[in-house]
Amino acid sequence: MMVQSRPPSHNRNPVRLCELETPCLIADRARTERNARRMDALARRRGVELRPHMKTAKSADVCAIALAGRRLSVTVATADEAWHFLDAGITDIRWAVALTRNKHDLCKRLLAAGANLSVIVSDEVSARDLADAFDDHSERIDALVEIDCGEHRTGFAPDSAELTVAAALLADANGVNMRGVLTHGGHSYGASGVDEIARIAADERAAVVTAANRLESRGIPCPERSIGSTPTIVHGDHLTDITEIRPGVYLFGDLFQMQLGACALDDIAVTVLATVIGVDPENNRFVIDAGGLALSKDRSTEASPTDYGYGLVTRLDGSELPGAPIVTVVYQEHGTVEGGQPLPFGELQVGSQVRVLPNHSCMTAAPYECYYVVSGSSDR
Repeated sequence: MMVQSRPPSHNRNPVRLCELETPCLIADRARTERNARRMDALARRRGVELRPHMKTAKSADVCAIALAGRRLSVTVATADEAWHFLDAGITDIRWAVALTRNKHDLCKRLLAAGANLSVIVSDEVSARDLADAFDDHSERIDALVEIDCGEHRTGFAPDSAELTVAAALLADANGVNMRGVLTHGGHSYGASGVDEIARIAADERAAVVTAANRLESRGIPCPERSIGSTPTIVHGDHLTDITEIRPGVYLFGDLFQMQLGACALDDIAVTVLATVIGVDPENNRFVIDAGGLALSKDRSTEASPTDYGYGLVTRLDGSELPGAPIVTVVYQEHGTVEGGQPLPFGELQVGSQVRVLPNHSCMTAAPYECYYVVSGSSDR
């Protein structure tokens, strides 16, 4: 059954936060810009291209902040994201999810619409399928081979024989431009500290360089050597022989990234605006109209030094509340908030508004259709 929703009432004129329907997503432009400039400076110092992964923000407006003064190139995770950025005039698009044959026609449509599309293959069958699908196609497609640097999700081991076979299939294909190798050190999210993240960063870089050197020694071109993961980019020692980085969550930060040392609490640029719908002073808790759908059920901070439940709750202006309340339980549309110390129920009453800092901003932002943008402590 399709549920027809009413048209969104996006108002680009300034309004106050207290006038917004909740739950909704708030983006702090000043913090986003600061986060973007920090990563841009890192990439320039280390001499690599920056191709931000826009699965976090899913927004051409945020992308413009991330790539100010740079060549417009993005990484995406879904076809909808690819179409969104292409419609915004960003043509250099890297689809960084292992490609399978059921998406070949979609790739051809993106190319026909003007995309300079690059895709990744993670197994020999997919490499052969891609070569066959574009053998007599009028437009060539760029492709990279995915390397497994230790996450063990998808990709080839850098020293595997299968890697060479797949890369050779792409290099020899009539309709494919073999562009290089790519990896993602996503297992850095499970690291126990900065030292371990630095070791994973070294492994991430080494896996790509080793794979590229092996392929080039066999006459297979690898002009691009691409790595990702915000924590490994922030904590890695160097990017020698890497050409491109693809971090994404750095633009917004979140409570989990903060505990990985990839950002500070006052770098977190996305929050969920919610309304108090019930208070229980006797048990030192209250209920908000933001539950699992509004906040996500990501519990990534559970094993971190501080467990933030489903998010840290602050005042409407973003300032800290006494007792450091967190969302401890989520239902579909309800969130129960509790504090470690007595909560200020003088200001936390039914109808009051609060903001919730997310554990994982990518997951929290994904369901929303827009951001309401503030700057700093302004409520407009």
